[in-house]
Amino acid sequence: MRNTTKITAAVLAAGALTLGLTGCSSDEGDDNTLTVAASSVPHAEILGYVKDKLAAKEDLKLEVREFTDYVTPNTATQDGQVDANYFQHKPYLDDFNKKRKTTIVPVVTVHLEPLGLYSQKADDLAALRSGATVAIPNDTTNEARALKLLEENGLIKLKPGAGNEATPKDIAENPRKLEFKEVEAAQAPRVLGEVDAAVINGNYAVEAKLSPKKDSLALESAQNNPYGNFLAVKKGNEDDEQIKKLAKLLASPEVKKFIEDTYDGSVIPAAG
Repeated sequence: MRNTTKITAAVLAAGALTLGLTGCSSDEGDDNTLTVAASSVPHAEILGYVKDKLAAKEDLKLEVREFTDYVTPNTATQDGQVDANYFQHKPYLDDFNKKRKTTIVPVVTVHLEPLGLYSQKADDLAALRSGATVAIPNDTTNEARALKLLEENGLIKLKPGAGNEATPKDIAENPRKLEFKEVEAAQAPRVLGEVDAAVINGNYAVEAKLSPKKDSLALESAQNNPYGNFLAVKKGNEDDEQIKKLAKLLASPEVKKFIEDTYDGSVIPAAG
């Protein structure tokens, strides 16, 4: 179950998915059309903005296909059913490539759905009491992310070399004697009132009507963050001209502004 949970939860951090496979364009059959597999929110929405507002100026024809699962977008990219995908982050892709013997590679990082530390009992980090109970996600990827967030904000220190599978057992220093309650990521907002603080994924925070930008005590930064979501292709296709055009648009100031205006901090653009 540990490995299964790891794969599922890793891509939950990459965004929610819709209930069906749909083509968002009538361009099928056009050899010049770039077809991209994506999860619904925010990935397909961002690609939709590119298609409607930006693609024409680069002479790019774009088709967006929404997938309901976290396996098919990569396998479809590997076997050429689609040209690229946009739904995942590096720790998930590394694990996928290793287990599936695929050769998918990142092209350009577009956004981050940040983890944040929230509390109904403390207004800032300084007010988080000694001995406080902090809820953290119990799946491999998000648990390590949560602990790294706490470390980056001076609440704990992890052992040297603690990586993407870190757990509370890897904490080397815990000056505030924080206690940890491991819960399913989706349950974190629901236990917020029962603990002193909770680390919550961006998508679940928004569902719980929490604003990552306004309500969090601490929030992941998009800069150099391994959990940024990116456009990906089969290795060898990185220099395709159509892929280059799409990568350029996804990294553009226009897309950065669209993300900032649309998602109010629940999605952070990777572009500077």
